[in-house]
Amino acid sequence: MTSPDGRPRPGGRPERAEGGGAGVFPPLPAGLVRPVYGTATLADVLPGVSAALGAPVRRTDLPIDPLGLTDALAGARRVAVLLVDGLGADLVRAHPDLAPVLNALASPVGDLSAPCPSTTPVSLTTLGTGLPPGSHGVLGFVTDVPGEDRTLNHVQWTDDPDPLQWQAQPTVFEQTAAAGVACTVVGPHAFARSGLTRAAYRGADYTSAVSAGDLAAMVHRSLAAGPRSLVYGYHADLDLTGHVRGVDSPSWRNQLGVVDRLVEQLVTGLPDDAALLVTADHGMLDVPEHTRLDLDAVPELWEGVRVMAGEPRARYVHAEPGAAADVLATWQGVLAHRAWVVGRDEAIASGVFGSVGSAVADRIGDVVALARGSWALTATRQEPFPSTLAAYHGSLTTTELAIPLLLARGTALG
Repeated sequence: MTSPDGRPRPGGRPERAEGGGAGVFPPLPAGLVRPVYGTATLADVLPGVSAALGAPVRRTDLPIDPLGLTDALAGARRVAVLLVDGLGADLVRAHPDLAPVLNALASPVGDLSAPCPSTTPVSLTTLGTGLPPGSHGVLGFVTDVPGEDRTLNHVQWTDDPDPLQWQAQPTVFEQTAAAGVACTVVGPHAFARSGLTRAAYRGADYTSAVSAGDLAAMVHRSLAAGPRSLVYGYHADLDLTGHVRGVDSPSWRNQLGVVDRLVEQLVTGLPDDAALLVTADHGMLDVPEHTRLDLDAVPELWEGVRVMAGEPRARYVHAEPGAAADVLATWQGVLAHRAWVVGRDEAIASGVFGSVGSAVADRIGDVVALARGSWALTATRQEPFPSTLAAYHGSLTTTELAIPLLLARGTALG
């Protein structure tokens, strides 16, 4: 199946309601693709791994293992999952010479889809809970804190709001550890006690890694933690390099080679009864100067606006009381072809967030603006550094959504 822009749709499945429902959602604008939760998304990875390890988790109305990982991982007693931030499937395929190891790995189910918005905090919580964003409530890079007249940057989050209340759903790690599987997260030391780590990964032991080589070594060590083990590793440098230098830069290509070497080290050191899955949180794309709209340079966009949240390719706009309809009309008129601009209710009804719980719905803006094509909705005065970046993600183009799921099996598994 193809997406509206004529390219392979992540997962290749039709856009039906999650949980096996028969409802068909309204179409999105050309060039944007809806994640199909419970079919072939990042949310489906860890529940499938847990099922393969004999520890199936609860997923409300979503199937336990829609990716068929129980069969793909047959015989494995230890599974490592490496998430490389920013490693879009299109980018992997575009550089077979720079990433020969990645391109040689098996792809048991084809591309997966990142969630909406296609941004790191949303994706990491989607992975860790096995649930769509509308269920776990981490709904953007920056979101409004309802009733408190402030915003929350999820990558700078510590303990306010309380991570266990802001993201109240049980994680896959909590449920899998309760079934007797040793669960470990390996990631940067700076993230060990962050709010996002506690929201997405609680239930797992956290092991700090100081470099790519150390990450590989700590994953190998953690795989030996018990007779059954689930180890999740996170690597951030490719995404940062892409944002600052662009994904069409020598710097990004060099960093892709570092990632490929990391994967090679992980594969080489796999225990005989272990398997490795490699995935990502989103893809990304370069944004040229001629497709940047500086929101701070358009005064009418701020009339009736209380808070603007989100990021340049996925904006949430919260209106002053009684002003939501006027703000929506203004943003639709000014942004025109540059973004899909809808009200909160229409965005929720579209299914892009999955089923949205009433307790978290107000974290979504009164107005939602998801960039089309290569457009970015920057704010040079309010967000000076983010507005200078070379590449972005967050919206629903295939390039941003399509992420790999690659597999290597230990020698005893065939």
